[in-house]
Amino acid sequence: MKLDEGFLNSMREAMTLLRTRGPAEATKAIQRSLRGKTDGAVNRKASWAATPQAVTFPFEAPTTKEAATFNAPEPRIDVEDRGYFSTHAYSNAAGRRQYRLYVPAGSTGEPLPLIVMLHGCTQNADDFAAGTQMNVLAERHRFLVAYPVQPQQANPSKCWNWFKPDDQHCERGEPSLIAGITREIIAAHNVDPARVYVAGLSAGGAMAAIMIAEYPELYAAAGVHSGLPAGCAHDLPSALAAMKGGRRRSEARPSKQGTASSPKRPIIVFHGDADATVHISNATQLVQGFEVRPHDGSESRRIDAGRRACTVSRLASPDGVDAELWTIHGAPHAWAGGNARGSYTDPVGPDASAEMLRFFLEHPQRR
Repeated sequence: MKLDEGFLNSMREAMTLLRTRGPAEATKAIQRSLRGKTDGAVNRKASWAATPQAVTFPFEAPTTKEAATFNAPEPRIDVEDRGYFSTHAYSNAAGRRQYRLYVPAGSTGEPLPLIVMLHGCTQNADDFAAGTQMNVLAERHRFLVAYPVQPQQANPSKCWNWFKPDDQHCERGEPSLIAGITREIIAAHNVDPARVYVAGLSAGGAMAAIMIAEYPELYAAAGVHSGLPAGCAHDLPSALAAMKGGRRRSEARPSKQGTASSPKRPIIVFHGDADATVHISNATQLVQGFEVRPHDGSESRRIDAGRRACTVSRLASPDGVDAELWTIHGAPHAWAGGNARGSYTDPVGPDASAEMLRFFLEHPQRR
């Protein structure tokens, strides 16, 4: 008799809960399965509370108004999916990082895309998954999602250390850990190596820019939301200056991604023009080297995405590499179109997750 794949996933989840959280939680998982509800991340509450910390090193705390409006104080992490959301760990000479991996239900072995999602300061994997709703999209469109986790031991506010020289280079520091997690997933699952992508928010967006710059052979494209360009800072003071729109790119180092005039991989950028934490000038720096494509009618244009108005610029490098810049009018430092169950989300914005996915799937790896 062939067992239902969803039931098998539920049993695997129950075994994991038995080892990590005891027989009571495992029994609950089995009971949910018998009631016809596939397990995974459904109705799982995170112990993390998203109340902003007084210091979000190196990102400053939002204003009281912004925090109250765009941060869920105690979000319930109830990602509405049917797949398998599991916890793993990866280690190398640079250290150890946990990560969460979402695998859609009913996978039959076909090669699937992989998106690596890098959370922002004070966030964790469950919070970021709930806010971006990327697992829901993964279930609908069939791809894997990985969420590397930055622990408080590595940064007091759980920010990725994008501004430290040792964490800005290929096969060193945090980039080596994120790349190692990516390779581990590719080796363990049937991932299409031509459709591996990286995206992030804020400090995670800044680290995503580093990853696409340092590992263009690994990632086909990147998504940066409210982030900063690779190499724009080398310590905390220069990071704070870059966040406020100060000196930057002239100090940036060369990378595998190429010079600003010759980018190697596609990138899609989202940034609110009312962002009081990371200045919007960083968004234009991220697409430096790309030019508007007027020949196909996709030049910069203001659109109403059904929520906030935004200006979308569709760009290309001299070598034909694509980019998109979404300037979201009136938006703060928050994930556009995100779910209020996660922190740092702007539910009234355009759907950044869906647009990133669309852009990614349009751009497989070009060898």
